[in-house]
Amino acid sequence: MSYLEIKAASKVINKTTVLNNIQLNLEKGHIYGFIGHNGSGKTMLFRAICGFIKLTSGQIIINGEVIGKDISFPRNAGVIIENPGFIPQYSGFENLAYLAAIDNKIPQSKIWEALEVVGLKDRAHIKTKKYSLGMKQRLGIAQAIMEDQDLLIFDEPTNALDKEGSQMFKNLMMQLKGQGKTILIASHNENEINYLSDEIYEMESGILSKKVEAIYE
Repeated sequence: MSYLEIKAASKVINKTTVLNNIQLNLEKGHIYGFIGHNGSGKTMLFRAICGFIKLTSGQIIINGEVIGKDISFPRNAGVIIENPGFIPQYSGFENLAYLAAIDNKIPQSKIWEALEVVGLKDRAHIKTKKYSLGMKQRLGIAQAIMEDQDLLIFDEPTNALDKEGSQMFKNLMMQLKGQGKTILIASHNENEINYLSDEIYEMESGILSKKVEAIYE
């Protein structure tokens, strides 16, 4: 049984089809890469999986539960879609603590662990209004992983990251894959997608197709 199943998912906005009959079956313990130019539908697909938009037709089923029917948002999901937003007057730690308090599933030690993984432990008490774009991106990654989520969805996760940050992200994804996580990554960085992904999908005008061959040799 697939962990994440998309059945004939379509979305029409102002008479424009932005998702066109998407069919997909994803398993646990795999990394799935999504490529395509701006406006191709990658972000829209991720938003639909998260329940942020309602499909015109079709279903998205995660671990046996239908998005928008059984649940409004995937259980145990960590998500970065577009630029992470944080409360500027709060420190990095305070922002994560505020978000963790919503479900109250983890102790503060797990927040510190996530901050250490992304290289922000020493800057955790700095207000996020003073964070660079790269630091905010690292904090977003920490937010996505801190509650040991089963499903991880990243839209352009290495935007604004330097070489060291990009390597941190790659290492982290391989580690989480080994823990059985289901990971979806959309990126313009084809080298990154090819390195990380077990399967690669291409979006074009809302149509999803699987790339059988490697992006490059």
